[in-house]
This record gives sequence, structure tokens and C-alpha cells, in this order.
Amino acid sequence: MEKKGIFDDKKIQSIKKKKQEYLEKLKKEAKDREGVKFETISGIPLDILYTPEDIQNFDYLEESGFPGEYPYTRSIRRNLYRGRLWTMRQFAGFGTAADTNKRYKFLLSHGETGLSVAFDFPTLYGRDSDDPLSEGEVGKCGVAISSLQDMETLFDGIPMEKVSTSMTINGPAAILWAFYIAAAENQGVSQEKLRGTIQNDILKEYIAQKSWIFPPEPSMRLIVDTFEYGTKYVPKWNTISISGYHIREAGSTALQELAFTLADGLTYVESGIKRGLDVDEFAPRLSFFFDAHSDFFEEIAKFRAARKIWAKEMKERFKAKSPKSLLMRFHTQTAGVSLTAQQPENNIVRVALQALSAVLGGTQSLHTNSMDETLALPTEKAVLIALRTQQVIAYESGVANVIDPLGGSYFVEALTKKMENGTYTYFEKIEKLGGMIKAIEANFPQREITEASYRFQKAVEKRERIIVGVNDFELPEENVEIPTLKIDERVEEQQRERLAKLKRQRNNEKVKVALDRLRDAAQGKENLMPYLIEAAHTYATLGEITNALKDVFGEYEEVPIF
Repeated sequence: MEKKGIFDDKKIQSIKKKKQEYLEKLKKEAKDREGVKFETISGIPLDILYTPEDIQNFDYLEESGFPGEYPYTRSIRRNLYRGRLWTMRQFAGFGTAADTNKRYKFLLSHGETGLSVAFDFPTLYGRDSDDPLSEGEVGKCGVAISSLQDMETLFDGIPMEKVSTSMTINGPAAILWAFYIAAAENQGVSQEKLRGTIQNDILKEYIAQKSWIFPPEPSMRLIVDTFEYGTKYVPKWNTISISGYHIREAGSTALQELAFTLADGLTYVESGIKRGLDVDEFAPRLSFFFDAHSDFFEEIAKFRAARKIWAKEMKERFKAKSPKSLLMRFHTQTAGVSLTAQQPENNIVRVALQALSAVLGGTQSLHTNSMDETLALPTEKAVLIALRTQQVIAYESGVANVIDPLGGSYFVEALTKKMENGTYTYFEKIEKLGGMIKAIEANFPQREITEASYRFQKAVEKRERIIVGVNDFELPEENVEIPTLKIDERVEEQQRERLAKLKRQRNNEKVKVALDRLRDAAQGKENLMPYLIEAAHTYATLGEITNALKDVFGEYEEVPIF
């Protein structure tokens, strides 16, 4: 039988013996810190050191391989950052579209290479700024976008064919994408020139963020409509960003984030194939979005395992033939949930380490949180520091010069394998429940995340996990005040007035016809994207379009866990 692994068995036994002798000496000479659990945030126990023994069956070509080659553990690109640095994005959106447009121009002038749109809560839920349920929330946690007019203002003076735009929107993602396409067309930019991403990940909304609108079946229909339309007409656009970020921010472990995100992704692929789409036509435009949390090496192992598992599943489960279908392209954002209101300047350090883990893990795009985001939307000074953090990593640290520099580390390779094995254990549990949608309906991922979040909080309260400035190394409260961005209350009033003026001046008969055509199409099986773009061009509002679809699809109601 051919021997697996890259280490000689006799050498492994020799190392094993020497390690045991070393550990015996260590016990006599030193003690571990009391009360500290040496494990990852996912609860994976950590040895004091790692040797070839921990990866004795490691087959380099099968487990790791070369960058840009199957199984893509090390990188999806052959030369990674030597050829092109990651896209540097800052998540931005507040107040009116005009307010955010100024912030975008500020960021672009300071070296940002991609835009990332944060929408306010009413927009996330498909509601207009003048909806009674929007009161008090307009422009507060993101930019208010109620119509094509707002989208046009958002990108006024920004050539849409030259920027890559990411939009964090899910329930009404197809509608906001229609606004974006229509705005570009009004700029004279054709659809095939547009580059960017819509998040469009409704399954993680049911699991974690909770900004859903429609039930699962029509929601999945809209998502596959974007796959189909994008493949035909907007080929440079990523029509989904399968998001582990919000799963992690809801309290999951790194392992749960990895497993549930990939399970969601596989479900979307199944839905596309069920529609009759060729996997090699739409899979290359699927993208992912991960959290970079504080457990440095676990995060790097997570990113490496993610690429490997996705490539394997696409090749073996879905029989994808194109190498592009096997590539996991992902954006990363540093962990908002790790930021602290206490001593907020410490967040600069946290973000730098988290960003470094994302770069060492091979991300294609990166957002660094600002130090003040736990308190409010970021100020210009704070967001500039966050952007400069990426630039220091890119141009000063040297880490972009070598592909996967931690590949081959006994510890990192062993941890990558544990993340992979743990993910497949979760896959088995999900399959037994009937797949990811059935698992969500049974509240399985929700319960797992809730329990993980509870365990983490208890560890913090018991001081088993130290959060600097929170449960140790505290300072008096008066020493931690920093300037924050405040949204003027007049923003909501301005938005309502702008919307009322739009409704008076547009051709309301054309709006009615477009909405009626959309309702009729929704009752059938046609792709809805052309109808959404048509409605956008009439200046039908987000709320009007959403309500037209609600008339046909209804609304989703979650079954409570407790």
C-alpha cells in the first residue's frame, strides 16, 4: 500500500518520544496560568505546541496543494497579492443619499478601491422612509434608499462602470439591484460593465440577522432569478454574497459560521440547478462574506478550510467542470461584535489583528471596522484610521509578498483539518434534518448559535476569557469619551419631503402599470428582474414594489425558539 503523508514513520515516532520527554520536563519546570482555558473560541482544545506528529498523515498535494490549484486551500489565485492587492472597502452609509455620496467621495480620494453600501433599517425591510414603521429609524444605521432617485443621488458624480460596489441588502436585494442597474443605465452605463455584489442571502436572515420579508420559497425564487439574470446580462456581478458574517455576529463560533455558511451556499447551488441552470454558468459568480474575529489562528484556519471544502463539494457533489466554479471568492469584515465601548481606542488594535488574519487567510476583499462603531456610525477620522490600517498591512508589513505564509505550520494545518472535520459533522446533522431550509424551520442553527453565545458570555462573566477594558484592565468611564457621528433629526423630515415630491412629479399611471405587470408576473414563473427594473425606471418606490410582491408572496413569520 502506498504510504500517505509527507513524514517518515520512524521520524514521527522519534519526534513523539522526544515530545513526551519535553512535556515531562515542562511539567516539572513550569505551570500554566491558573483559570485559563487553552482552547479556541469554537471550543477546540489547544496543545501547548505542535509538531509533525499532529499532521503525520498530511498529504501535501491532497490536503493543501499549490496556490491557484485544487483544492485551493492555500489560495484561489496563483500569485495572490503579488499580482493584485485585495479590494479595500469601508462599509459606509448614513443619513440621506447625498450625505453618503460625500462620504464615498472622501473615501475614494483617500485610496479606497471599492464601495460598500450600508442601508438603514427601513430599507433593509423593504419600507419607504415615509412608512409609519420607519419613524425614528430613517438614515440612522445606514443610508435611506426609497427609490431610483435616491440611488441616482447616491452615485452622483461617481462613474459606476469604474467602481466595484457591494450592497449589504437581503430581503429586498433584487429590488435594490434593479435600482442600481437603472441608475447605471441613466448614467449611460450598460449592465455588462457593472461590477459588484448584492448580499442577497436570505437563509442567513432566517438564521441570524432577521431582516426577512417573504417566506422561503418565493425568497429563493427571487435569488435564483438574480442568478439567471446576472449570468445573461450582468456577467461581472456577484449575484449573492453567502454571508457567515451575520451568523458570527449573532454569537456563533468560527466553526458554526463556517458550517452554516457553506450549508447555505450548497442550498443555493441546489436551487439554481433545480431551476435548470448549468452549475458552471452561475457558480463562478457566487461569492462569500466572512467575519474576521479575534482568535487569530482559528480565523486563518477557517478561511483555508472554507476554500478546500467548497472546492471539494462543487467538484464531487455538483460535478462542476469549470475550475472557476470551484473557487471560493470571499470578502471579509473585521468583527463588529468584538468592538468595545470601553476604551474604544483599543478597537484599533483589535481591528488590525483581525484584518491581518483575513489577509493571511487569503481574502479577496476587506472591510476594517472603525474604532467608534460600537457607539455610532463612524466619523471621518475613525474611518480613515480604519482604511489606513489596511494600507499599512498592504504596503508596510510584508505579508502580501508571500502566498499563504502560514501554510505548513504544524498548528495551522492541524487546526485547518479540525475545522474541516467539524464542518462535515454539522453537514451530517443538517442532512438528517432534511437540508438547510428544514433545519432552519426546526430552529437548529438558531439554537446552536444561541447556546454558543451563552457559553461565550458566561466565560466572559467568569473571567475565563479576558476582554481588555471590559472585565479586566478597566479605566474610569470619564477617560473613554470620543467624538461620535450624530444623525440630524431633520434627515427623516427631508427624506419624507423628497419622497412626497417624487410621488407628485412622476407619472403615476406608468407606476401603476409597472406594479400591475410585476404582480401578474409574480403569480407565474417568469424571471422577475426585468419587471423590477421596469418598475424602478418609473420611479416606483421600494415600499410600493415590496408591497406588490407581498400581495402575491405574503410575509414570513418565524416560529419562536423559546
